Amino acid sequence: MSHTASGDSLRVEGVTLRYSRATHPALEDVSIGLDRGSLCALVGPNGAGKSTLMKVIMGVERPQRGSVSFDGHDSARARRLGLVGYVPQRDVSDEGFPLSVEDVVMLGRYGRIGPLRGPSRADHAAVDEAIERVGLQDLRHRPIASLSGGQTKRMYVARALAQQARFMLMDEPFAGVDKSSEATLASLMRELSGEGITLLVAVHDLHMVAEEFDQVILLRRSVVFQGPAHEALRPEMLARAFSVDDHRARELVA
Repeated sequence: MSHTASGDSLRVEGVTLRYSRATHPALEDVSIGLDRGSLCALVGPNGAGKSTLMKVIMGVERPQRGSVSFDGHDSARARRLGLVGYVPQRDVSDEGFPLSVEDVVMLGRYGRIGPLRGPSRADHAAVDEAIERVGLQDLRHRPIASLSGGQTKRMYVARALAQQARFMLMDEPFAGVDKSSEATLASLMRELSGEGITLLVAVHDLHMVAEEFDQVILLRRSVVFQGPAHEALRPEMLARAFSVDDHRARELVA
């Protein structure tokens, strides 16, 4: 895959975060850099800090040390500019409200609409395009409580697309989805990467990593490895990241 620009598009430098009363840091001296258009999997065992790193990158968690930048903007400014889209495992803030798929996707436009204004024709067009790209056009008026797991994930991707974000952070988008949604999401991620959108995706399925991702970050509170997927999935690398012996590491990708 060719990147649309040289240099780091997303940069994390020396991030350390320790929760109060914790024995060990959740993240320790984490540094990563992704070029524009990267399609990168974030891989590690449970408790490795994957979700915490996502929160730090989004600006939700504030580390004791280190910095995050998006094309030179810090997290707060990047979020204000609508540069960063987030696809959660689930979003409890939407639960309990009688929202439709279209309503949730339109939320991605509110940063651009501004206060005291209704959606414009351009906002509706962006929402229409986003819903169509994820294949939910027949469900646009469906209450979100009635969606399957895969449909819900696709809806949150559409919300980020409607936002017209240049960076997408996805937390386990393939977890609990049907094969159709899995294929749709994987194909869409490749398309977005080709369009110059930078994607960092937390993934637990190593077979999916091998099939769909160009780059991998192996995380175990610190970065064990960042580089091509075929190197990251070598048994000796997985053994270090997952603290298992080489035999067990081979089984992880068998």
